Amino acid sequence: MITLLFIIIGAYLIGSIPIGYLLCLLVKGIDIKQYGSGNIGATNVYRIAGGKLASIVLLMDILKGFFPVLLTQHLSLPFYYSISAGIASIMGHNFSIFLKGKGGKGVSTGFGVITGLFPLSALFSFLVWIIIVIATRYVSLGAIIAALCLPFFIYFFQQDTLPLITGAIISFFIIFAHRNNIKRLLTKKENRILMPWEKRK
Repeated sequence: MITLLFIIIGAYLIGSIPIGYLLCLLVKGIDIKQYGSGNIGATNVYRIAGGKLASIVLLMDILKGFFPVLLTQHLSLPFYYSISAGIASIMGHNFSIFLKGKGGKGVSTGFGVITGLFPLSALFSFLVWIIIVIATRYVSLGAIIAALCLPFFIYFFQQDTLPLITGAIISFFIIFAHRNNIKRLLTKKENRILMPWEKRK
């Protein structure tokens, strides 16, 4: 039980590291929380600081979720340790202790967790996300729909209750973090994103 507690605390602290905030501060000299949507994730970094920095933020946020899960698997700990570590890292990203309980929206870190736990479900969720984003230019809509699909993909591939519950919990965290985006989508006030191959006007 002590080991599980240390795993959860460690995963939460790793997830809490505000990569987007730190890199924008160090590289660009800006507080990303004061620009765009105010979010510290890769999408807002992409809009404000460009694709190169956003790519680094994206990769490192994914690793924040993937690494704790991988570590528990490397140590041959029970599966529920991996699940606990994954959820704790998402909680850390969304409610960072270093940002007084604020944070990102859990998409990249959640993807890292799902990749570690359920690789095929992660792949199919990613495909849903990318199709929706390319079709609509709404990153948030892609994340919401991919999160909604996630439990179904997990159940299809795993056929087990615990993975299904895990997927539902992760899906809830991601959709809850997008509640303001949902309001903006419904009122048609959500910002679209330019794809890398599109020119800014």
